[in-house]
Amino acid sequence: MSNRISTVGYQTDALTQMQNLEAALAKTQNQLSTGKQLLSAADNPGAMAQVNQLNMQLSASQQYTTNGNAATSNLTLEAQALTDATNVLQSARDLAVQANNSALSATQRQDIAVQLQQQLQELISIGNRTNSNGDYLFSGFASGTIPFAQVGNSVAYSGAPQTNQMQISLNQRISTGDTGDTVFMNLPAGNGTFITSAGAANTGGGSIDPGKVTNIAAWVPDTYTISFTGPTTYQVTDSLGNLVTGGSYASGSAIAFNGIQVTVSGNPSAGDQFTVQPAGQASVFSTLQSLVTTLNAPNLSAGQITTQLGGALSQIDGALNNLNDTQASVGARLNTVSAVMTAAQNQQTNMQTSISKLSDVDYAAAVTQLSTEQLGLQAAQQSYASLAKLSLFNYLS
Repeated sequence: MSNRISTVGYQTDALTQMQNLEAALAKTQNQLSTGKQLLSAADNPGAMAQVNQLNMQLSASQQYTTNGNAATSNLTLEAQALTDATNVLQSARDLAVQANNSALSATQRQDIAVQLQQQLQELISIGNRTNSNGDYLFSGFASGTIPFAQVGNSVAYSGAPQTNQMQISLNQRISTGDTGDTVFMNLPAGNGTFITSAGAANTGGGSIDPGKVTNIAAWVPDTYTISFTGPTTYQVTDSLGNLVTGGSYASGSAIAFNGIQVTVSGNPSAGDQFTVQPAGQASVFSTLQSLVTTLNAPNLSAGQITTQLGGALSQIDGALNNLNDTQASVGARLNTVSAVMTAAQNQQTNMQTSISKLSDVDYAAAVTQLSTEQLGLQAAQQSYASLAKLSLFNYLS
């Protein structure tokens, strides 16, 4: 029994074969024109799934890099602001030291007060700096709110108490700034543990230094009064009037009690008093304003001026230390962001390489395949054209 192929069957098979060859050729041409070998999920479902997953991971990593760039910009601006604030505050400290000279006249102290007032305004301006988007650097997450405003002799903070957090990697967030209350406002007054002051009614020339802690375990927070019962004798009482200690006085000698030590200098009069009390909080702005007020006061004694200037210098030193600590924190965060971004960029390069291997066309192989497919199609077309001309009439003479 012989197999017979009908003319219609032959033509159908031939046309189907040529259509398949044309489709394959068109696909290869499309791959060459786009540079991609994965044009749809049907081309390689497994590879396409991997590419989609890698693209999602790449997009997330690129967003983290964008966040890292924004964080770096903000932290760099903050670092500069902190440097400028430090310079202003150091200059104010130098002026306070200059003013703490008994040889200066009231007019000379007032001239220094004018300079300090200008530096106060400059410090407020630094605290109200913005980034390129107009967001305030020290307002926390209330970045659209002006953080500092002066009303009379007081400066108030209106920003948020929390900072903005930026996601810089899958499992890592970082503060892109610091709030104004932690940088400029809520700072320990005095030496950080207690503050000293001279009585407003003092008539002698004695002054008291900011003091220091010698044994924090022995410190009992309370308001203590150092009263001079005579030019060379004193007694210390607590807030209830209980006697804590007493003794003979010599200018520049230490008075120690309850784990602290203070030094009274000069010539206090009988009845003069000095106070030691727990430190509260003060801002850099109030510290500078208190300096201005002290230097403009017409009726303060030399001892009172020396005491108040000494206390202000101690607070300025504390503020400078706080600025330095904040600067170090900003630097550490910048280093962290840099390291994370470097790792992310390396990861992105690896992912892009993997995506390329899975989806990009091999041009040399594709060109060879295109040539083969073109030859195959041409041969099929020529064969079909030749056979299609044959019929029984070709064999009749």
